[in-house]
Amino acid sequence: MSESGPQHPRIGVFGGTFDPPHIGHLVSAIDVRDRLELDTVILMVANIPWQKAGSRRISAAEDRLDMVRAAVADVPGLVAGDHEIVAGGPSYTADTLAGLQREHPEAELFTVVGADAAAGLATWERFEEVVERSTVVVVDRPGAEADPAPLPGGAEWVRIEVPHLDVSSTDLRARIIEGRPLDYLIPPGTLRVIEERDLYRDGAAEVTS
Repeated sequence: MSESGPQHPRIGVFGGTFDPPHIGHLVSAIDVRDRLELDTVILMVANIPWQKAGSRRISAAEDRLDMVRAAVADVPGLVAGDHEIVAGGPSYTADTLAGLQREHPEAELFTVVGADAAAGLATWERFEEVVERSTVVVVDRPGAEADPAPLPGGAEWVRIEVPHLDVSSTDLRARIIEGRPLDYLIPPGTLRVIEERDLYRDGAAEVTS
C-alpha cells in the first residue's frame, strides 16, 4: 500500500461571460486540463462582467450558467462555476480566487486566460492579487510568438498552445439571430438550452461584443 502523502488538488479557473459557450471554450479548457494535469477546470460564469457591462445587453446569469452546465455535463474534469453569480455584483477574479482559497485551502490555483486578456492583465481589478493567488495560464494559437512580453509585475505564467478555432460568441449570437446553422460550433446540450428558452433570437443580446 502506498504511503505517499495527500495530493494537493490542482484547480483551473477559466472565467468568462459564456454568452453562449462554444467549442472553442471547451477545447481550451480540455487542453489546459491535460497539459497541466489539473484535477478540475472550472468554467466560471461571470455575474456582471465589469469589462463588458454597458457595451451590450448580457444574457441573464442563470441562463448562461445553465448553458455552461449543459456544455460540460459529459466532459470529465470540467465543471460549471456559479461562485460569482452567488456572490452577486460585478465579478472580479481576485475575489473569486480568494473564495476558492477559503473553500480549498490546500489547492493550487491556475487562472486561465487568452493571450489578449493576458496582455490587459494590469487593467484587472487588484490584478496583483490574481498573480499572487494563482499561476496565470495563457492559452494561445499554434505558431504565435513563443515568448510574448512578460506579464505585469513579473508574474509567473505558463503558455499553452491550443488549436486556433475561428469561432466567437459574438458570431454565434449573430448566427442565431439570422437563423444560420450552429452545427459543431455549440455543444448539443447548450444548443438545447438556447432553443428551449428561445435565447438571442429577439436580438436582445446585441451582435456587437
